[in-house]
Amino acid sequence: MRATSGAWCTIYVAKFAQAIYVLHAFQKKTQKTAKADLDLAARRYKLIGS
Repeated sequence: MRATSGAWCTIYVAKFAQAIYVLHAFQKKTQKTAKADLDLAARRYKLIGS
């Protein structure tokens, strides 16, 4: 997504029948997604009972 304030990224999972879980959303400042952002999304995914 690109807004007037820059590009934003959302990491989500939609494999569950009744919900879409947004695991992490952040403003992009580089082309590559930071490992810390990916790790945070992975930890949250584990919390929802993957």
